[in-house]
Amino acid sequence: MVMTAKETLRAQYDEQGYVQVPNVLDEALIGETREHLDWLAAKYPDLRPEQYHSDLMGKDPFWHRLISDERLLDIAEAFIGPDIALFATHYISKPAYDGQPVLWHQDGSYWPLEPMDVVTLWLAVDDSVPENGCMRVIPGTQHMDLQEMIARNDVENVLGSAIDSSLVDESSAVDIVLPAGSVSVHHPNVIHGSNANLSPMRRAGLTIRYIPTSTRIKVTPWHSGFLLRGKPVEGINDYLPKPRFVPGEHMPFRGSEAYR
Repeated sequence: MVMTAKETLRAQYDEQGYVQVPNVLDEALIGETREHLDWLAAKYPDLRPEQYHSDLMGKDPFWHRLISDERLLDIAEAFIGPDIALFATHYISKPAYDGQPVLWHQDGSYWPLEPMDVVTLWLAVDDSVPENGCMRVIPGTQHMDLQEMIARNDVENVLGSAIDSSLVDESSAVDIVLPAGSVSVHHPNVIHGSNANLSPMRRAGLTIRYIPTSTRIKVTPWHSGFLLRGKPVEGINDYLPKPRFVPGEHMPFRGSEAYR
C-alpha cells in the first residue's frame, strides 16, 4: 500500500514527534513577513524581538493573514482535522550576536487547553541553521507525560523556564535545519529548544499553535482565538472577529483589501 503525502507526514510525526515540510510559503510572503518584523520592532521598541507574542496579534490584520494562509492550514489539517482554530502564535526573532536561547521544554506544559489536542507549525522566516540557533528536538519524547517546567534565571532565555535537565538526553538531539519559507511541525509533548544566536545572521521564526475546534481554551477571554477553517463546536470557544485593516494604523500588505 502506497501512503499519501499526508499519511507519510503523520507517520513520521507519530514516530519522532516532529516532521519537516520544505518550501511551503513563497518568497514574496516571506518578504512581507520580514517587513512585519521590522514594523513590530518600530512599534514596540521596548520589547526584545524574541517576545512578539499572541497578545499583539488580536488586532493585527497581516498577522492574521499570515497564520490563516491556506498552505499552512492544509498542513495543520493533516494532524488535527478540518475544523481549525488558532490558539496562539509567537515570533521568536533572535538578533545577530545576542539572540537568546530557548531552553529545553515541552510546549503543552504551558498551555490552558483541554484536551491537549494541538499542533505547532514553526515557520522559518529566515534560514534556520545551527550557527544562528535553529530549533533542536529530542526525537521520540512526545511519548513522555507533560512535566512541570522549572523557573530558570541563571541564564537569559526566552521562556524563563525549562524542563528538569535529568530528563533530557542531549546526545540524541536533532538540529531542525530549515530554509526560509519552510515549516517544521511538532507535538506538544516533544522536548525541544534552541541555542543562543551568536552569529552575524538573524534567526527569525514564527510559531503557530493550531487546535481543532473541539479543544477548549480554558482562559477566557483569550487574545488570539480565531476560527480559521471549518465549523466551531457549540459551547466550546468564543472566537474573535477578523481584525480590520486601518490605513496608517497597520502595516500595508498584499491582500489587505480583504480586511477592510
